[in-house]
Amino acid sequence: MTTQTIPNPSASRTQGNAAIDHYIFEKDSTLDYSNLNISIQETFAAIDRFEWQAVDEIMQMREQQLYRKAGYKSFEQYCQAELSAWGGYRRINQLLGAKKVIDASGELGKHIKNERQARSLLRLVKEPEKLKQAVVIALEGNSSPSESDFASAANIVVPQLPRKKVQEPMVPKIQEPMVPQSAIVTVTSPTHSRHGESGRVEADPPNDWQQIVTFEDGSRELVNNADLNNDAIVSCSQERTYPKEYAEVIAQLKEQHQQELERLSQELRIGLQTEATAKAEEQVQEQLSSLQQLFKQQKEENIQLQQRLDEMEGLRRLEIENQQLHRRIQELEHAVEERPSQQWGNTMTQQATKALNKEVKRCLRQHQRRTLLETIDLRSLAQEPPKENAQECLRLMGMALGNLASVMNNAQALEAAAIILGSEPTQSAIAYRAEQLEMLPQAVSDIRQVLAQPGCTWQDYWAVAQEYELIKSDYWVELTSEETELITALQNASIEPDTIQVGSIVAHADPYHTLYVERGEVVQDLGEEVLVAWDCWKEQSKKTDRYFRDELRFWQDENQ
Repeated sequence: MTTQTIPNPSASRTQGNAAIDHYIFEKDSTLDYSNLNISIQETFAAIDRFEWQAVDEIMQMREQQLYRKAGYKSFEQYCQAELSAWGGYRRINQLLGAKKVIDASGELGKHIKNERQARSLLRLVKEPEKLKQAVVIALEGNSSPSESDFASAANIVVPQLPRKKVQEPMVPKIQEPMVPQSAIVTVTSPTHSRHGESGRVEADPPNDWQQIVTFEDGSRELVNNADLNNDAIVSCSQERTYPKEYAEVIAQLKEQHQQELERLSQELRIGLQTEATAKAEEQVQEQLSSLQQLFKQQKEENIQLQQRLDEMEGLRRLEIENQQLHRRIQELEHAVEERPSQQWGNTMTQQATKALNKEVKRCLRQHQRRTLLETIDLRSLAQEPPKENAQECLRLMGMALGNLASVMNNAQALEAAAIILGSEPTQSAIAYRAEQLEMLPQAVSDIRQVLAQPGCTWQDYWAVAQEYELIKSDYWVELTSEETELITALQNASIEPDTIQVGSIVAHADPYHTLYVERGEVVQDLGEEVLVAWDCWKEQSKKTDRYFRDELRFWQDENQ
């Protein structure tokens, strides 16, 4: 916002005096139209300059509240008491409004000479671009536009709304003390220049706190109601009335206020609808993700169930074949008992046949027991694994034992599978452990590949290793001592003692939070926030959460 340049007060007074002296000199000499016209214009220009100077001084009085030093409680009270001879508070408001117009006009404000020209532009002061456009229109073809030129230009830029009938309010307005017209009044204030003089009120008051008084010498002055005798002040008005131009401005402000309320209501409805739509879309997206995850789990369970059904079908067929063999043996024994020994010749006797059949049965039973015992004795592999590719052999054996235990419902086989795989002796724990170990070969391959890269850093290693964090103890055994030492060196090189970053072991900093005593590891740096994986959440669906660094602290074992 630019400010109208106000000339130096001493210079302004000097120019004013010079104009007056010039006028007196011309009055004494031979009058000339040209000189006299120039003198008149310079005098009015000096008046305008003094008026703008007064505006700056009034603004200093209001902004610094210097009127309080004289005992005035408000700026309005000061204007009514000290500046009533120049229009009081109403005139001061007009001058301050003109100052706003000039400041909002920027460089074009220098073409507005006085308050009267700025009055018609005051309604555009909140829209500086339209205000400047109106000034430009007024200056077209006329370097010194008049009040009517500015008013016409303002009406072109923003046409005046049609007048509307102001509806009378249902509640009576505040009664204001007024002096009835044609009343005899006396100035009772000792500080007034007309103290003790009487006059007559013959005209309508310009406002609710002043009267136009005609004194006995014929002069008319604007006097505050507070300076008149109280007996003459009566409440003669039924309601508060406004001048015609004020009523139009009030109606226009009401219309603008109503339009603004309607616009804000529309924006609020649109915003609420948009927010509701976004929330509904987010909920639908979450439900779709949950359904997809559920479908994936059900598909995996169906595959596992189909594999178990196939295994059970194979065992059922073996059982049928075994029963058929038993029946065949019984038939052979029965045939040997019924036929005479002559029909068999010298090959074998009936007793030899029975002995042979018993031996076959015994061998079958011993073979079955030996097979089961050998399966159960696989537990010894957990203490003494094979020398070559030990982990892979143990994993395959444990998975095979787990499948056999689930099909035969054998507790000893289940226990052996749990010992080999290193899990609890339950079907779900063995299946979960088997899924983890299936990732072991790929984990070892990916980690060795990233460690073989030149210039490998801890962040490069961690970007791959965090995917196999659950089987860290398994793939760590498969790595060589040189590879594990390299990983440890990379981790030590990346640790900053005072900074929480990827790989830091942390706990929650709030002592009243449930995670204050829990252990977590920073697995991802998100800028101002970090992602923490909590040990106590490993068996839950949600394993990580986001935190600011100042919400965390370095974890310290309470048992240490």
